[in-house]
Amino acid sequence: CELKEKKEKGDDGDWKEKKINKAILSPPIFLEFAHRAPIYPIHTRHIHALRPRPSPLAPPPSLPQQIMTATSRPPGMHPLDSFEHLSVKYHDSIPFVTVVSLNRPEKRNAINAKMWKEIGQAFRQLGTIGDACRCIVLRGNGKGFCGGIDITDEKFFSGISGDDDSYDLARKSLAFRPQILEMQAAFSAVEECHVPVVAAIHGACVGAGIDLVCCADVRVCSPSAKFSIREVRLGLAADVGTLQRLPKLVGHSSRVRELCLTGEDFMADEAERIGFVSRVSKRDDSLFDTTNDIISKITKNSPVAVSVTKSSLNYSRDNSVADGLKHIALQNSAALMTDDLVKSFMAGSGSAEGVDFNPLMQHSCL
Repeated sequence: CELKEKKEKGDDGDWKEKKINKAILSPPIFLEFAHRAPIYPIHTRHIHALRPRPSPLAPPPSLPQQIMTATSRPPGMHPLDSFEHLSVKYHDSIPFVTVVSLNRPEKRNAINAKMWKEIGQAFRQLGTIGDACRCIVLRGNGKGFCGGIDITDEKFFSGISGDDDSYDLARKSLAFRPQILEMQAAFSAVEECHVPVVAAIHGACVGAGIDLVCCADVRVCSPSAKFSIREVRLGLAADVGTLQRLPKLVGHSSRVRELCLTGEDFMADEAERIGFVSRVSKRDDSLFDTTNDIISKITKNSPVAVSVTKSSLNYSRDNSVADGLKHIALQNSAALMTDDLVKSFMAGSGSAEGVDFNPLMQHSCL
């Protein structure tokens, strides 16, 4: 059905516009929304979006049916909340949001080998399991976001211990390289996650913590947050993403190099000034109010549009403008077929309130 307008004579004798429903099937169809919104072409492939929709595909048996509704948040424990050093929960007040917390507060969330693997495992699945997730908050439990790598975990350095003299340095190097690549891939899973990731940073965020939040789409922090690219002070070059991502996130090459080469601390106000974080909360205890303001705006948008936008931003960062334009053309040639397009235009014209977008489907796999 299509929303149309016609004029009818009211009780007071004045002619008034009145919205009616009228079935129209001839392509192309032009919808003129209320309040004289711009006319936008809508073809017959979109008309079914205005009809009552059947229920979407059922989620996996392990997920409650309520997660698929747009008006209620999923009850109970998150199906991925089974990690030792990560907490994965649904947001307690904003629907469609998953909160991932680094959970080694007694170690200031220093990342050991087990947590490192869990980060990769979690973010490869988040946004793909059909639980209606549209956004993820990444935070740290306890007094700080992340204290960097846990240098007391011997698994990190077992490959370069040099105890076995039966192999030369070349063979040991070839054997150790896959570990570095595995560590890089775990953090890259945050960047490659199909839904946006918003990092809420408080307290210390150093070393591996910087590597991790560089992979997030949006970063906000509390006034007392403290950052440091600490690796150089420990005798090594950062090798899991900071040196590659930070210069592209911050348009201040000289200061970035200074921070990477000296390992000195920088505070929240400078992080905002150079563009590393987009917002600093007014108070330490209002960090999550600031975060909630961002994620509530993201989740109101079409999950298809948000996912494609993130994909295009990531691709365009690492490729030429021409290649980026070809990439988004290919993406949108499919993404524009979504029902969300009509729903969003109706909402933008004042013709709809609280748009009920269908959730993203569970990803298929072998």
